[in-house]
Amino acid sequence: MVWRPARAWTSRFPVSGYRHFELITQGGQGDRRWVELAAVLNPSHRETIRWSELKDRDRWTSGWQSIPADEPGSDSAFDEESAI
Repeated sequence: MVWRPARAWTSRFPVSGYRHFELITQGGQGDRRWVELAAVLNPSHRETIRWSELKDRDRWTSGWQSIPADEPGSDSAFDEESAI
């Protein structure tokens, strides 16, 4: 069976200032699985995340989710989704 994680992810908290990420590649097996994600607003910024962390719904959500302007880590002067 082929392992296919979602292509788009939203972090519940800023990761190096970014919240929306796109899947670049994945690897590993079992509990050593990982994914490499690129920030949507800066594709050269990449993060390698363990699959076990990415499955934690308190930290990550699959898909690009809206971020309320009053939520910590959001910048009301710049709406990330309007830049996409």
